[in-house]
Amino acid sequence: MESIGVLMLTPMMPYLEQELDKRCKLFRFWNYPQRSQFLKENANSIRAVVGNSNAGADAELIEALPKLEIVSSFSVGVDKIDVNKCKEKGIRVTYTPDVLTDEVADLAIGLILALLRGLCACDQFVRSGKWKQGSDKLTTKFSGKTVGILGLGRIGVAVAKRAEGFNCSICYYSRTEKPESKYKYYSSVVELASNCDILVVACPLSKETHHIVNKEVMNALGPKGFLINIGRGMLVDEAELVSALLDGRLGGAGLDVFENEPHVPEELFGLENVVLLPHVGSATVETRTAMADLVLGNLEAYFLGKPLLTPLF
Repeated sequence: MESIGVLMLTPMMPYLEQELDKRCKLFRFWNYPQRSQFLKENANSIRAVVGNSNAGADAELIEALPKLEIVSSFSVGVDKIDVNKCKEKGIRVTYTPDVLTDEVADLAIGLILALLRGLCACDQFVRSGKWKQGSDKLTTKFSGKTVGILGLGRIGVAVAKRAEGFNCSICYYSRTEKPESKYKYYSSVVELASNCDILVVACPLSKETHHIVNKEVMNALGPKGFLINIGRGMLVDEAELVSALLDGRLGGAGLDVFENEPHVPEELFGLENVVLLPHVGSATVETRTAMADLVLGNLEAYFLGKPLLTPLF
């Protein structure tokens, strides 16, 4: 693969970057501020693109790369890739499912516990020395709650299994009911939110699911309900979320993703009933290394004429 041009769209895991550098002719897109000039000079050399959940191959980039054959995403989400344009041009797309399922599901449970038990506020309470003055502040129990899963895919199922370990009742909403599932199905997100204590957002982002968690859903979840988002930021109407939290119409939120990352609404910073994470669902050494190996393995398989490891198509 030494002579094959690969365009890496943004800095990712150093291990992935180093391995790509060893194995192919690597172009680091972030090193070229004059991108149009760079593409004009190098477009015919680039046969593969590597992106992630924040940077993908959009229609403009795809059109600018006439020799592009494969897009390999260092992510399970592919909403940053113009999938239809890739299909139209016969460009293969790969991603990294399964290897991050457990990690993201673990984090969802961590967010729930941190939010309901006030772990972040408790940590600050101890560090500030206020514990010496005494405390009688009570938090909320997780065990036995009803957990609603929005999107019962790989990650949604993994979250549900973990929540069962806390004696939680599980219900869900997906585009279609899953006959093989033992969990209770609701035919709308509003109905799901009305019947659960904790709503976990774990569905893919698409035109249909953009802002699927809207004002009506948050009102249905209510002042004693909690929202957990480990999917994509744009699944939730962030302006409505801020309003619901400030007005007390929603009990709290645990968020690993945001609409305009890395920008987070400053109104959330002063709220104790919110836990904010910097999109770290898969951010462990083990999982990111496995994801990187999938990206590398898919590229090698493609250019050696072998079956792709994890093709989207």
